[in-house]
Amino acid sequence: MRVRADRAPRVSSDPVSVKTEIVLAHPPEKLWNDLMFYEQVPDPPPLLLRLLLPAPERAERCGSDVGDETRCVYKTGYLIKRLVEVDRERYCRFDVVEQALKMPGKIRLIGGSYTLRALSDGATRIQAETRYVSLRRPSWLWRPIEAAVCHAFHRHILAAIGRAGRTERGRSGAAASQPLRQNLAARNR
Repeated sequence: MRVRADRAPRVSSDPVSVKTEIVLAHPPEKLWNDLMFYEQVPDPPPLLLRLLLPAPERAERCGSDVGDETRCVYKTGYLIKRLVEVDRERYCRFDVVEQALKMPGKIRLIGGSYTLRALSDGATRIQAETRYVSLRRPSWLWRPIEAAVCHAFHRHILAAIGRAGRTERGRSGAAASQPLRQNLAARNR
C-alpha cells in the first residue's frame, strides 16, 4: 500500500495517539542524535514486535531541521517522515508524508514525536508518541491491542538507545563499546 499524505484517502476513524515514557541515565544532549536514527537500533525486537510489525532496516537522508525528510526502510517497504517541529535536545515532531509499508490490519501511520526533559540528577525523561489511523473494527477490541503494541515498540526503541553505550536507569544493560551512531555508521558501510 503506497499512500502519499497529500493524496491519502479520507478515513472515517479519528487519529489515535499512543505515548510512552521512560527515564534514561544520560542527559538529553547524549541521547538526541540516537533518537533521530531509531530505525537502525542494533538490538533485535522482541518476538511480539517481530510477529506484528515490519522489521526496520535503516534510515536514509536523515536530517535534523524542520522540513528535512527521512526515508525509513523496512523489510516490507518504507515510509517517509518529515520533521515539522524541532527544539534541539528537547522536542521533535514529525509527520509521515508517504507510506509504502505493509502494516498488519488497516493502519496508516500519520506521525510521532519525542519529548526530552532533563532531570536534576542528570538523567532524561523521554516521551515517545506515535500517531496513527486505524480502520480495524470493533475499535473497543482493537485499540487496547494496538496501544500495547505501540508501547512495546516505544520501550524497545528507547531501551535500545539507553543500552547503546549507556545503561538504562534502574536496570543494568548490555553496554556496547561504542555509541549507537558509530555502530550504525559501521553497519551501513
